[in-house]
Amino acid sequence: MIRLREAALVAMVGLGLGGCTHLGAQPWERDVLARKSMQLNTEPSITGFHEHIYFSKEGAAGGRSFDGGGCGCN
Repeated sequence: MIRLREAALVAMVGLGLGGCTHLGAQPWERDVLARKSMQLNTEPSITGFHEHIYFSKEGAAGGRSFDGGGCGCN
């Protein structure tokens, strides 16, 4: 019974570590990831405009990435 548990544990650890073998994009996949439609920020000028408005209204240093309060005036 103990050997069966040990074998099951070794098998589970082996399968768990086998799931980490494919990390990151392969060279043949990078052309797809480089497309503009795959970017998180497809329009940097519009994102900058939105961050400026958010920063001005919230009074928070750093735009969206920091908490803070403000008067709401622009």
